[in-house]
Amino acid sequence: MHRIPSTISLFFVVIGTASARRHFPDGFKFGASTSAYQIEGAWDVDGKGQNVWDSYTHILSVISFPTADIACDSYHKWEEDIQILKTLGVQTYRLSISWSRILPNGTADYVNEKGVQYYLKILKALKANGIEPIVTIYHGDLPVPMNDIGGWINPKIIDYFSEYARICFDRFGSYVNYWLTLNEPRRICPPGEINIGWGVLKNYVTGEAIYECSYIINKAHAKAYHIYDEEFRSSQNGKVSIVLDVEWLEPYTNSSEDLGAVEREFEFSLGRFANPIYLGNWPQIVIERVATRSSLEGYNVSRLPEMSQEDVEYIKGTHDFFALNMYTSFLVENEDEPFVLWADYMADKKTQTHVDPAWRPSNVTSVVSNPEGIRKLLKYINDRYQPSEIFITENGWPDGNTELQDTERIEYLEAHLSNVLDAIHEDNVNVVGYSMWSLLDNYEWIYGYRVKYGLVQIDFDNPNRTRTFKDSAKWYQKVIAARCLDEVCET
Repeated sequence: MHRIPSTISLFFVVIGTASARRHFPDGFKFGASTSAYQIEGAWDVDGKGQNVWDSYTHILSVISFPTADIACDSYHKWEEDIQILKTLGVQTYRLSISWSRILPNGTADYVNEKGVQYYLKILKALKANGIEPIVTIYHGDLPVPMNDIGGWINPKIIDYFSEYARICFDRFGSYVNYWLTLNEPRRICPPGEINIGWGVLKNYVTGEAIYECSYIINKAHAKAYHIYDEEFRSSQNGKVSIVLDVEWLEPYTNSSEDLGAVEREFEFSLGRFANPIYLGNWPQIVIERVATRSSLEGYNVSRLPEMSQEDVEYIKGTHDFFALNMYTSFLVENEDEPFVLWADYMADKKTQTHVDPAWRPSNVTSVVSNPEGIRKLLKYINDRYQPSEIFITENGWPDGNTELQDTERIEYLEAHLSNVLDAIHEDNVNVVGYSMWSLLDNYEWIYGYRVKYGLVQIDFDNPNRTRTFKDSAKWYQKVIAARCLDEVCET
């Protein structure tokens, strides 16, 4: 038997391994994401109730602030959107359900059957076309009646939300294998100015309500998870998690102070929710810092609600996978202990964030391109929280481009997907799917229609909301079909 010289054998092994590492694993799910309020429109159609963003934008419309009353008109054009998904070749589609469309009063005393039938049509059509729905139960569009009672700082919302979740599991669960309870809870409990759209009381106190909100969110998610686990899992056999968002964080300098600041920033942003759900209780550094600042401010007890042992046991383990939204990176700098003026979240974490000028900027000040960040973040999450699998539920590039030639988006997606592959093949992180934000140009919250994330262009000046593939859509279609990145897989 003729033997190939060992040096040549090694050459082919190395080349073969390198090639394999540029391919996505069997079973890896490619997808695209949207949310109900951002694409549906039909804000008062077929019995839908009003949500806080309807209210917020209608008040501001007097100064020409845009509304999402029509948005992409996906309420009427959902069949066309599913055809777009089929043409792209995706395996998954992440969508959300509008709480107000299902429960116009926010409560389970009245279910709007027309709203239920709308989502059933979509879910059935997705399944018929071989596309797996990933369904978010709450994506920022709080019913006005829920906001009127205090939103996410009123403990009563735990029961209201879990009853809403139960209805979703019951009515839609036959068609859904992946459930996401809430999207980006740290955006629901913001650390800055009151944002009416996220449903927090107008007399919001930054250093108090943010932690009460976080506590309630953790319990609301856990209750929804337990409802599924106890009442639906045996018959539906699906998976449930919460969507957490975070940036990759690096120290501003190599000083021990800035390294400590990175830890605090991670724990106050990601750990505030990931720690209770994956490890149990608040992160220790959050407990210590809020207690210290509360004492300095004259409080008799910490502003951070204490989790009882019952709370810890109830919340811990309420996950079947890790759902991650990631867009950008920050440098983190330590701050000296701030003066005591009032209860302040920023003083609690004692950090400042910056952007490295070497990272490519977008037209949104908070988003830059640092592709290596997603690999490092995936490894960080895998090492710290040890989830069984990670699903990237949002990642994308914003621009104000009205043209179809969106080269920067392609470069961003390609570089980030390449680093996802590195995390899978070199760091042994079990990333099972990637859902790009967003399928369509849509209503981007406070940015209105100025900022665009879509693979597909929407002509918002056309009553028909004409849909047109951008170059990035064609590129993504090829990547999905080849299950590898074009420039490294072509031979």
